[in-house]
Amino acid sequence: MSIAIVNILEKMTGKDKDYRYMATSDLLNELNKETFKVEADIEPKLTNSVLQQLNDAAGDVSGLAVKCLVPLVKKVREDSILDMVNKLCDKLLNGKDPNRDIASIALKTIIAEVPTSLAEKIPVSLSPQLINGVTSAEKSAEIKCESLDILCDVLQKFGSLIANDHEKLLGALLSQLGSHQASVRKKSIACIASLAPSLSDDLLAKGTLEVVKLLKNKSAKPDIIRTNIQMIGALSRSVGYRFGPHLSDTVPLLISYCTTASENDEELREYCLQALESFLLRCHRDISSYTRDIMRLSLVYLSYDPNFTDTMDEDTDNEEHDEDEDDQSADEYTDDEDASWKVRRAAAKCLSAIIVTRPEMLSGLYIEASPKMIERFREREENVKMDVFNTFIELLRQTGNVTKGQTGMDESSPRWLLKQEVPKIVKSLNRQLREKSVKTKVGAFAVLKELVVVLPDCLADHIGSLVPGIEKALNDKSSTSNLKIEALVFTKLVMASHSPSVFHPYIQALSTPILSAVGDRYYKVTAEALRVCGELVRVLRPDFETRSLDFRPYIGPIYNAILTRLANQDQDQEVKESAIACMSLVISTFGDSLQRELPACLPILVDRMGNEITRLTAVKAFSVIASSPLKINLACILEQVTSELTTFLRKANRALRQATLGTLNALVVSYGDQVGSSAYEAIIAELSTLISDMDLHMTALALELCCTLMSDRKSNQNVGLTVRYKVLPQALILIRSSLLQGQALQALQRFFASLVQTANTSFETLLDSLLSSTKPSPQSGGPTKQALYSIAQCVAVLCLAAGDLKCGSTVEMLMGILKDDNCGSSAKQHLALLCLGEIGRRKDLSSHAQIENIVIESFQSPFEEIKSAASYALGNIAVGNLSKYLPFILNQINNQQKKQYLLLHSLKEVIARQSTAGQNELRDLYVEKILALLFNHCESEEEGVRNVVAECLGKIALIEPNKLIPALKERTASPAAFTRATMVIAIKYSIVERPEKIDEILYPEISNFLLLIKDSDRHVRRAAVLALSTAAHNKPSLIKGLLPELLPLLYDQTVVKQELIRTVDLGPFKHVVDDGLELRKSGFECVDTLLDSCLDQVNPSTFIVPYLISGLSDHYDVKMPCHLILSKLADKCPAAVLAVLDSLVEPIEKTINHKPKADAVKQEIDRNEDMIRSALRAIASISQIGGSDCSMKFKTMMSKITSTPPLVELFNSVRSE
Repeated sequence: MSIAIVNILEKMTGKDKDYRYMATSDLLNELNKETFKVEADIEPKLTNSVLQQLNDAAGDVSGLAVKCLVPLVKKVREDSILDMVNKLCDKLLNGKDPNRDIASIALKTIIAEVPTSLAEKIPVSLSPQLINGVTSAEKSAEIKCESLDILCDVLQKFGSLIANDHEKLLGALLSQLGSHQASVRKKSIACIASLAPSLSDDLLAKGTLEVVKLLKNKSAKPDIIRTNIQMIGALSRSVGYRFGPHLSDTVPLLISYCTTASENDEELREYCLQALESFLLRCHRDISSYTRDIMRLSLVYLSYDPNFTDTMDEDTDNEEHDEDEDDQSADEYTDDEDASWKVRRAAAKCLSAIIVTRPEMLSGLYIEASPKMIERFREREENVKMDVFNTFIELLRQTGNVTKGQTGMDESSPRWLLKQEVPKIVKSLNRQLREKSVKTKVGAFAVLKELVVVLPDCLADHIGSLVPGIEKALNDKSSTSNLKIEALVFTKLVMASHSPSVFHPYIQALSTPILSAVGDRYYKVTAEALRVCGELVRVLRPDFETRSLDFRPYIGPIYNAILTRLANQDQDQEVKESAIACMSLVISTFGDSLQRELPACLPILVDRMGNEITRLTAVKAFSVIASSPLKINLACILEQVTSELTTFLRKANRALRQATLGTLNALVVSYGDQVGSSAYEAIIAELSTLISDMDLHMTALALELCCTLMSDRKSNQNVGLTVRYKVLPQALILIRSSLLQGQALQALQRFFASLVQTANTSFETLLDSLLSSTKPSPQSGGPTKQALYSIAQCVAVLCLAAGDLKCGSTVEMLMGILKDDNCGSSAKQHLALLCLGEIGRRKDLSSHAQIENIVIESFQSPFEEIKSAASYALGNIAVGNLSKYLPFILNQINNQQKKQYLLLHSLKEVIARQSTAGQNELRDLYVEKILALLFNHCESEEEGVRNVVAECLGKIALIEPNKLIPALKERTASPAAFTRATMVIAIKYSIVERPEKIDEILYPEISNFLLLIKDSDRHVRRAAVLALSTAAHNKPSLIKGLLPELLPLLYDQTVVKQELIRTVDLGPFKHVVDDGLELRKSGFECVDTLLDSCLDQVNPSTFIVPYLISGLSDHYDVKMPCHLILSKLADKCPAAVLAVLDSLVEPIEKTINHKPKADAVKQEIDRNEDMIRSALRAIASISQIGGSDCSMKFKTMMSKITSTPPLVELFNSVRSE
């Protein structure tokens, strides 16, 4: 190896240029080999040779030498690199002109490539030399600029390693801000911005004060003032929230400069606005008091155009006149004559920063800023116009984010205010759609698109005025594909979100350009046009009963346009899929008018099912066709489609299997009489393999299809037998699963009901197989609690489906199990109780004498699960006959002290079922008795009893709000803390997601309950926090007006309170108990919910510092919700997180570096890993924010994570979730 290198080095000194080039190329190849190692004796010669080649007169040789530096610095010792750097630096500062450029490039290459681990000496050696190059009076401006360029690179990469030189560097660079050369000043700004993040707080404050002092000197030359303003902006961009303390000095100065600048000083105004924009984005907390002033300033300069007088009348609608004037005005001034557009652009971006960072100002922005922005849609400079459009789109997006999930609109809500602006927005955008510029029209459609997303039905009155703009965009020869796509996407959105009748007057005008776009040569335009066609079909015939429009003339053109695309094999997949989906809509909607065409068209769709690429779309298409109320004639293809679909149930593709099940179901429902029973049996045989708890959604679909097949009138005995032998065994395995719930459980119940009704399987056999499925199996042991509930529900549905006689005998049999004292199996008794409860809930069991006493006997059982099942059964039996069993339960509660808790659970079952049933059978007489009883128990020492009482009160409040709310309110003043807490928890249970009559009664009274968050007792405070959290999740409108008062009180609950921490002496050791832990955890979880539903009411800055930061250092249970909150804030309020990022790093870093004790049990190790994963999720969210790399601490933490193997593995898995 060394001999080869020596030979190459000798050739590199040859006189022939080609020889030198080839030798340098060979050296580069050698250096790039992974196996290459430099021997110590050759190293100096090697580095000198490469340096020598840098000065080669031939440019291609010196260029190759620079490339050699990249691998070289990774293969030689630090001292050699240092020697190279010093020689190059000397050449840069003292060499001749031709050599300087190549020395500069070489130095930049070395700095970029040298590993950080080797780089301790390099920056220490380089920075004094470069400072000398910058400050020396003899050096030319060119040398200074080169030195500053390299210094900027050094500081960006190694700034934190040269802390000793920071003060000297800062002084030298600040002195250059007054330089006569603009290029030196500009590069000095970049250098200071690179140095700033690694400065200590004291030095940063000193440097900032110096810049502010320079800025205050209003007698300085205009160039210097502009430089100082740029410096302020660059500083705030680079250090973020650390600049916050200096805003009180700088913001008023910048506003003053901006407003008093001379008429021609556009650059000064632009720099001022750019600096203010960076404050808004980086110093979220400290800028708060200035945002209104900055907004007003931005609005003034948004329309700043001193060289142009706009004589256009806003209300004129003469198109030709408008266009002529626009053409004239466009030619009148050019960018060379007028730079005021830069000011307007900076003002638009400043406004955008306010919108993005201040959701709480949305309503104010609509009142003050929105009219001005809409007016500026007619901006004459196209780039600025795009910025105005983008700013308005940000306003619309923020409105969508803040009001997501809110249904109501009051007069101060952003959505209501936006709705008032819609006519102006549409009028202004219509003018833009008549412009010649394609870019302008694309921007206008982008605004309209966002408007429809945020307010889906807002354009109903304006469709007529928008149609010409859509037509022009699609028909105009000058239209680009991009414009056509934007116009089509908007048309699709607007058709999908508005009532079809709105479009009926304009169908003729819209259909022609849409259908011509289907024939466009560019596949993306075609695919989008086909999707619009799908919406157009729905608009033409929204329902099949009434005919509000004669759609027949349009059927032919639409069908032919789509058929052309459907039949063509040689086109993009997106077009094929869109054509299939669109054709299915055409057939299902107009099939009655396309009888002749179907034999030609349907086989094409069948053919597409055979192609793997279009298979899924074709399967879904047949589902749409089969579901059509027109009962399309599919005789020519039905058998083929059914057999193809049956084979798809074996495919590995899950989405295909799901779609196939849905399509088969639709086909059997509509065309069951045309499908042979052998096809049914084949389908059922395939279905049995899909029923398992590994995929409950698929299971539900498979069982649904099975029920449809069995309930079909012509199902013969073979079908029933196939189900019994193939599907029933799978269903009996599934019913034992602890995962079974929701849709799959309901489908399983319907399956058993269908099975007994088809009379192919006897009731007794099914009942026996269900009851015997509770027997313990050798593999899994006894059934889980969830499995017993599932079995009981299926038994109940089975009994009801079998008729009264069978049901009665089953109930007697179940009662026999309970009476039988010798019945050794607790699982058997457990199941019998649950079955009685489930049957009793669905049917009156009062004909069975003493059933209530038999059930209540089980309260004496030694097993907790049987006691619980008995209380569940008693409550549900009472639901079936309130007048008989409810007085019995109430009487028992009063007389049986020991059974109270269980009896209250029974009562809760009754009340809960009544509050959701929609019919109120709880008569006044019962309500009075129940309330008296519940209020007696709300001071119980047992938390379980109090919770049941609260739930009962909350559910009764849904039934009788007028009676309950005043009664609950009265007791919030009770001297007993438990009573106060119970009342607040009761309110929590009364706030449900669906609209209820209680809402309007609760709205004016809810503050009486939630303000107990400042109660002296921690139980009451926690109850209030939980109620607030439920309200924020289910009905945010109830609490929005109270949040300014409640939020500071809520934040206070997240603080560690020493008075709630006590030490328990356990003899040999002491145990610390934190009674406030649950309260803090609930507080943070409540904030997490509020960020989803009431973001416009929360000022994140006041919450992050100090509350979130303290939570990030708290107990495990508190850290977890804090990490979630941090991730959410990083996504929704990135500016607020960036503003304090440095202070967030320390607690997060401690969490990810935390190691459990050596003797920790597995549970503690798992908890610690969960906590680290949770923290890494928050870090991953923060790393997505643009500008997070401005924080040196965060950057350092990220590099530590990426260099620690266990952490980097976890981090990558978290990011890919």
